[in-house]
Amino acid sequence: MSFLWQGLQQAWHLIVSHDPYLWGLVNVTLKVCAISTGIGLAVGLPIGLTLGLGRFPGRGVLVTLANAGLGLPPVIVGVVLAVLMFPTAPLAHYHLLFTLRGVYLAQTILAIPIIIALTTSAVSDIAPGLIAQARAFGARRHRIALLALREARVGIFAAIIAAIGSGLSEVGAVAIVGGNAEYSTQTLASAALEKVGAGRYAEAIAIGILLMGLILIVTTILTVLQYAGAQRRVGRSS
Repeated sequence: MSFLWQGLQQAWHLIVSHDPYLWGLVNVTLKVCAISTGIGLAVGLPIGLTLGLGRFPGRGVLVTLANAGLGLPPVIVGVVLAVLMFPTAPLAHYHLLFTLRGVYLAQTILAIPIIIALTTSAVSDIAPGLIAQARAFGARRHRIALLALREARVGIFAAIIAAIGSGLSEVGAVAIVGGNAEYSTQTLASAALEKVGAGRYAEAIAIGILLMGLILIVTTILTVLQYAGAQRRVGRSS
């Protein structure tokens, strides 16, 4: 229990003292989270919409692969990417190993399957008659996609929250590809891992408390946004 108390005290001290190391960790963590989730949405949302709305040969296989991506082991992703970034490997030309750009790539690869799988699930749950009616009235593809996004809004926000949660808390791939370098590629989660390895448990708990606080704040904001539209629609229909 003494570690927990010391962790709370250190967390408070780090916050009020505006410790540059801490704010550097927060900055890197938020950048990794924002960039990976943004690219994950740009890539994964259209694919999720296509899988959710489309009916074509091979769709079941693609949906299964997307769902399997939810269980993608971050450590394996990190190892594979690191090997591909070695000096004589195919990605060596891009100089990504032990850089923040490499960390962005690793986390984006983990975020994309989350967006695809959860978007596909959310869109598939839309009442079939609604989409069929829109098609019958001659709605164009982009109109149908917008309708699906609106109707599946709650589920799509859940996909965004899951991707952001992964970006905030990921350790394995980030540490392997980024090298867990202080003031460079280290995030809050990977810093906590390093402190545990060094036997500095109170510092690890302090960073963990700050990370949990950040996750709580971000997910609270997104959850409010997630249900705001649904509540407005209920209010209008009542």
